[in-house]
Amino acid sequence: MKNEHSIPDRAQSILKNTISIKLILILSLILLLLIPTSYVKSLIEERETINQEANQEVRSKWANEQTINGPIISIPLLYEFDKEVEKEVKFKDGKEIRTEIVKEIIKHEETRLLHILPEELYVDGTLKTEQLHRGIYDIIVYRSDSKIEGHFIINPDIDPKGLKSIHWNKAFLTLGISDLRGINEALKIEFNKQHLYPKPGSRIPQMVPSGITVELPDLSENLEKPIEFSLNLNLQGSGNISFVPVGGITKVKVQSEWSSPSFEGKFLPDSRSVSDSGFNSDWEILHLNRNFPQSWIDNKYASSLKNAAFGVNLILALDDYQKAMRSAKYAIMTIALTFLVFFLVEILNNRKIHPFQYTLVGLALCLFYVLLISISEHIDFNLAYAMSSMITIASICSYSLSVFKNKKLALVLLATLIGIYGFLFVTIQLADYALLMGSIGLSLILSTTMYFTRNINWYQLQTNFN
Repeated sequence: MKNEHSIPDRAQSILKNTISIKLILILSLILLLLIPTSYVKSLIEERETINQEANQEVRSKWANEQTINGPIISIPLLYEFDKEVEKEVKFKDGKEIRTEIVKEIIKHEETRLLHILPEELYVDGTLKTEQLHRGIYDIIVYRSDSKIEGHFIINPDIDPKGLKSIHWNKAFLTLGISDLRGINEALKIEFNKQHLYPKPGSRIPQMVPSGITVELPDLSENLEKPIEFSLNLNLQGSGNISFVPVGGITKVKVQSEWSSPSFEGKFLPDSRSVSDSGFNSDWEILHLNRNFPQSWIDNKYASSLKNAAFGVNLILALDDYQKAMRSAKYAIMTIALTFLVFFLVEILNNRKIHPFQYTLVGLALCLFYVLLISISEHIDFNLAYAMSSMITIASICSYSLSVFKNKKLALVLLATLIGIYGFLFVTIQLADYALLMGSIGLSLILSTTMYFTRNINWYQLQTNFN
């Protein structure tokens, strides 16, 4: 009488001999390994957040991003006009007192500010970057040395209606500097061949929230004449430096040894050159290119001034956390290709590999990203990548010698892993072409896999896999 197998024995036989079930198990393991991969991505984001907080803390003590706005001349205008007001008037009617609201016309005086922009504004600036440290993090800051010069012409078109007087002797000049802590030395402004010294603070905060103010001499004797100005501004800041094109003609030149600038704002440079030794950039902006005139009264164009800013951002072309995150996004490819090698070895060489062994290999692949981010915080990213990949490849290939029982197959796995991590390294280095390289690489990998497995009779393997 034949022995009948129990249901557990049959299930074990199916799991042992069926390739389809094995494939399902491997795919399930790949999906499960995405869970630790997601934790790795969260770890990278957390470390990046800590890095940003360290950057912000250092910048708050050094100086934040800088925006130079101005200079702007402001002249007080005294207007007088009739104003209708209401007031209460009490009337006595016998024993009763009545209150009535009556209207009355009174003379009202009001001071308004006439703002005048320079006819020409020239800025020639040099940025020198410095690297500060906060714990294990490096923060990029800069010192700027700028020569600012140009000239005004006081010939405003003022509406005479209600104008009582113009206080030429109470005019003042405002230069906007977004973070006054960045001023390195005392400022001296040469205005119409006179040396003037500024006071801190802005008297037109709606247009220039932060800056310095210079009391000007009487302007009445210089109407319709060019009034030249110049100053040297030594300023420290971090991240970004921007300018507002207040001149009828605004020309700005910025140069630096920083090799990865990002030009931002409303206007791009008319000419620029970027190399490993630094960058040079030149802007020329006309008053017709902006959405505000050369003069106006009060705060009508405050928002337009702010929105017209342009400048340069000193960025890291691709920082270590961005590279680590890019590599983590390819985790499923790395795991799938490594498992593919194990699976092909299993079916083509009749070598049984337990799902637990697949799991250990997958966890070793996930550990690569933890090694990468932790080591790269202390040494150069490329060296950290080499060390992390060598550790991962060595551990998996050493383990495969015991699993495969064949040195040639272990060498095939070694070559595959070197190719995978080499391809991944090249891809994450290319900020602009990463997607293109990734898609081409994955297509080649899929095509190669299809080529080497084209002659496999999967149905025959399904029958003979025991």
